[in-house]
Amino acid sequence: MERVVSGMRPTGKLHLGHLEAVLKNWVDLQQQYECFFFVADWHALTSDYADTSEIRSNTLAMVCDWLGAGLDPQRCTLFVQSLVPQHAELHLLLSAVTPLGWLERVPTYKEARQQIRDKDLNNYAFLGYPVLQAADILIYKGDYVPVGEDQVPHIELTREIARRFNNFYGPIFPEPQALLAPDPRVVGTDGRRMSKSYRNDIKITDPPEVIWEKMRTMVTDPARVRRHDPGNPDVCPVFSLHKIYSPQETIDYVNVECRRAGIGCIDCKKLLYEHAMKRIAPIADKSRAYERNIDEVRQILWEGSQRARQEAERTMEQVRAAVRLGL
Repeated sequence: MERVVSGMRPTGKLHLGHLEAVLKNWVDLQQQYECFFFVADWHALTSDYADTSEIRSNTLAMVCDWLGAGLDPQRCTLFVQSLVPQHAELHLLLSAVTPLGWLERVPTYKEARQQIRDKDLNNYAFLGYPVLQAADILIYKGDYVPVGEDQVPHIELTREIARRFNNFYGPIFPEPQALLAPDPRVVGTDGRRMSKSYRNDIKITDPPEVIWEKMRTMVTDPARVRRHDPGNPDVCPVFSLHKIYSPQETIDYVNVECRRAGIGCIDCKKLLYEHAMKRIAPIADKSRAYERNIDEVRQILWEGSQRARQEAERTMEQVRAAVRLGL
């Protein structure tokens, strides 16, 4: 089987954006490919090195949501990056052949330096994180990496690093391909893209009453001030979520009735809540069940990390021989 590799920083409990834009795709991929999905805890240190107190708890909370969403440790390998030290070894070797200019031109690096003001990002690890990302992929000789369009430059950089390494030491690494993932724009309660940093997120495991309160207070079409004002679903964040969670019949109904003021915003939001909970509730229940049996989650990650170490070591034996390290 062709191989897929992807990871996620340990940010704790996940929200609906993670569910629809990432986890849904991962669950589908595990049916078609040999998948390695990992907790990128070393990547978290590139920007959040000053406070590591929540990395372990966030790791377990996040993986509970992975399992709740349907990732199956019998079908894919789930592991923790820092439990596979070969990632760091390959990162070091790849950093030796990666020109500094390649890293300085990465678009997300430039954007982060401009936009993130509350963290000191003047460290080597943040500049070099694309090399660690390349090591994460190449150490498993991944064929595909599921990404959104904004991450395609990272995969191209990984391909360039693999090509340069192979030119020096021989054909060790295949060049991975970006696997463009469906990326539904899951909006938050304020109409912007859902993000924990914006404090506009709806978490998968929020209690039902909390989910309803967040949906009830979502922004809608700003031109619809009074109940009898006609609305425009095309600019309404609530309607964009209907397109994800509601059946076509409800989408068509809301689209017509909103435009002629035949339905109020609260009624529209009640319909969204009803349909969204049909998808969210079973996932949340399963995630909470794993939280209650957290030792099982630890065991899944330990076993997955062991499998990943074995695979990574096979690659590193080839790499060390090619670079002529050791005796």
